Amino acid sequence: MLGLNNGAFYALLSLGLAVIFGLLNIVNFAHGAFYMLGAFLALIGLTQFGGWIGMPELSIGFWWALLLSPLLVGLFGIVIERTMLKRLAGLDHLYGLLLTFGVALVLQGFFGNFYNMAGTPYPGIPPSLRGVVDLGFMYFPKYRLFALLFSLAVCFVTWYAIERTKLGALLRASTENPKLVEAFGVNVPLLVTLTYGFGCALAGLAGVMAAPIYSVSPLMGSEIIIVVFAVVVIGGMGSILGAIVTGLGLGLIEGVVKVLYPPAASLVVFVIMAIVLMVRPSGLFGRE
Repeated sequence: MLGLNNGAFYALLSLGLAVIFGLLNIVNFAHGAFYMLGAFLALIGLTQFGGWIGMPELSIGFWWALLLSPLLVGLFGIVIERTMLKRLAGLDHLYGLLLTFGVALVLQGFFGNFYNMAGTPYPGIPPSLRGVVDLGFMYFPKYRLFALLFSLAVCFVTWYAIERTKLGALLRASTENPKLVEAFGVNVPLLVTLTYGFGCALAGLAGVMAAPIYSVSPLMGSEIIIVVFAVVVIGGMGSILGAIVTGLGLGLIEGVVKVLYPPAASLVVFVIMAIVLMVRPSGLFGRE
């Protein structure tokens, strides 16, 4: 269950990464930094926001952070896309990767100047999500169960919106043939910007969800981004369903390996990635 819980975070992060790459062909190496940013916004809203505005008694709790932090991270992503990534349209993927990697380093360095690298606990778990729940076969923390179910719901809604709705079809068509879609009067650059912002918002949402479980640290994004990229590669670059299924599956496998042979837990994802790339280079759910 704990492995499945970690897998839900992998799935949510991988989903945002797959949306950005699959629809925009941008290798977003800043995704881990946006995950970290979402967690820090939740922490700042709870512990410092009231002091900044001269009302110490006012703070932004978990439920408001769950709404506002992803929104702010998405808006920040939109600014990055409009001011920087837009200028790299049509160039090799390497340029976008280097740019987003630079953005990640800047964000990591910025928060590293003000916060402890070892991490700061987030004390804002709502009372209704504290304690444990009896699942019949084990006692499981209520918050972790909420995080698992909520992440799965977000993943399903996102998959459905992209794969089964008119808006999703429009987004996919814009990536396949933007000139033709523009001929029908659709503002393709705006779609691209909003899609990038949405992918970043998913990373911010994962950060808020992770804050009560893991310490909020400037390094939390860099520690998870390599695993998330491995998940996306195994599932198939740009595959929405692949990101969700692979994220959950690898989290589960990682959890089992931690029980059977803990030293291999940090390597099992990359071993599986190597095997999948040898057998199916496009990934389990990817297209050639």
